[in-house]
Amino acid sequence: WPGLDKAVFISLYKKPYVALWDFQPMGTGTAILLAAIITAAWTRTSVADFFGCVWKTWVQTRIAIITVMMIVGLAFLLNYSGMSYTLGLGVASAGALFPLVSAFLGWIAVFLSGSDTSGNALFGNLQVVAAKQLGLDPVLMAATNSSGGVMGKMISPQNIATGVSTTELKGKEGLVFARTFWHSVFLTALLGILVVLQQHVMPWMIPALPTLHH
Repeated sequence: WPGLDKAVFISLYKKPYVALWDFQPMGTGTAILLAAIITAAWTRTSVADFFGCVWKTWVQTRIAIITVMMIVGLAFLLNYSGMSYTLGLGVASAGALFPLVSAFLGWIAVFLSGSDTSGNALFGNLQVVAAKQLGLDPVLMAATNSSGGVMGKMISPQNIATGVSTTELKGKEGLVFARTFWHSVFLTALLGILVVLQQHVMPWMIPALPTLHH
């Protein structure tokens, strides 16, 4: 990418960041775009109607799109600068109760970002670092981050806004949040207790990482 290739040094990997643009027609985002174009052609949607749908979609999701872009950018910054490692070492002070804290970290990440994917990008590496520091299972902690995020999704402002906009609850975001908040907290706490049991009492439930042969 002009002006950016190898211009930024990644402290974590001790090498410059390679910023190369690579067109991948079957990549996730591109595949969705191609599917939309093929569907429009198959249903004989006019060009005006197609771009009208694109515009309406953008208007409805623009805040979420921009939020995800910012969160993913922040996640790269945290990971490549080593800040995730520093935060992970700090969070590890929770000790044996870290599995319970782990669930609420994922909960907070998705509450802020509105996306489980963004939550994993934001705190996933932090969870793994803290788990290794404490001698806990990194697979379980990474999964807990994602599972806790699911509980945070029901109270995320972005998701509530999307939900009420497609129902007859427009303008009642506060009511939806109040009705779901304690359910979200209870389920996250329940998840944390389950993870504590999986880590310390039932470790056989945790899948083992496959061994890589070089």
